[in-house]
Amino acid sequence: MALLGFKKFAVGILLLSVSVHVGAAAPDTIRLKELGKFEGWRENHLVGFGIVTGLAGTGDSPRSRATRQSLANFMSNFDVMLTSDQINSRNVAIVSLMAQLPPITHQGDKVDVIVTSLGDARSLVGGTLLLAPLKGPDGKVYALAQGAISVGGYRYDQNGNIAQKNHATGGVIPGGAQAEQDIFSSPLRDDGTMDFVLESPDYTTIERVAKAINLTFKQTLASVRDSSAVRVAIPPGQLANPSAFMSALETIEVRPDQRARVVINERTGTIIAGGDVKISKVTVAHGDLKVSVLTNYFVSQPQIIGRAGPNIRTQVVPNTQINVNEEQGGMVELPDASSVGDLVVALNKIKVSTRDIIAILQGIKTAGALHADLILQ
Repeated sequence: MALLGFKKFAVGILLLSVSVHVGAAAPDTIRLKELGKFEGWRENHLVGFGIVTGLAGTGDSPRSRATRQSLANFMSNFDVMLTSDQINSRNVAIVSLMAQLPPITHQGDKVDVIVTSLGDARSLVGGTLLLAPLKGPDGKVYALAQGAISVGGYRYDQNGNIAQKNHATGGVIPGGAQAEQDIFSSPLRDDGTMDFVLESPDYTTIERVAKAINLTFKQTLASVRDSSAVRVAIPPGQLANPSAFMSALETIEVRPDQRARVVINERTGTIIAGGDVKISKVTVAHGDLKVSVLTNYFVSQPQIIGRAGPNIRTQVVPNTQINVNEEQGGMVELPDASSVGDLVVALNKIKVSTRDIIAILQGIKTAGALHADLILQ
């Protein structure tokens, strides 16, 4: 991959090209574990509801009925019987909780918890989450969360003046959730098969994956299921220890086939293109016409002083000037099978701005000369 990063300076555009080779593998070959994953091997999402206390007057307002009701329910567990109308505190807030458990989790393992405000609290700085259950999509409790919240920002307001850094209504509790039961996600089916799924579906790549697996184990174990998955049968002799087979499977190297793409970020003026992105023979003519309209106002003061009448008064008169400046344009002609990098270097020589380069790439794509998907961000 070639990274083309552009920043506008007085001298023009900076072109940066980076090429990285990792490991001792053959050029352009990648291990299967970097191309995808085994089907069923995924993280488990948890969600919960909790109460944050210890806020310095920045919690939910008394208008938040859900906060007052939640606090009354919590206090009733400790034989403190109060109605929601009897609770009036800005030191508490109701929050939503989110966490992710790894595919294999043992009882007692700890994970981070994301905390976000549900009410109208102004800040969660200094707050502590009370013990709260985290549930999965099946409604079962898989972890318990509790601890001090790290916000990484602040928000203070006084007499209409506000000082804020980052978002103070969200934070994280590092290691704040503890798993209450074991979780095991097995990609192996009852018939001794499993599916390997690519992150980017592609028929050419998945065919190469199947051939590499069969060639490595010297038997027909893999068959293509679709453009994103290959079904692999574990040899009968390794069913008792499938982890060893899966470990060997992950280290198989394959040369993936990539679809040509050019990614453009118009906000930052960044263009990222693969090294194999080609451009057909094309001619680009670039010119710049600048029109500026400047209006100045001056006051017309009557010369007769002290003789004011119905038709004598001060008048504001506009003075408008229109300036047209047409700069000399440049022309770039590229031979067949040129790359995006060649185009950028040529445009840089005639001092074309980053925004104009983006517009030119869009025009070349429309003309059918850019043989890649153009992705705008």
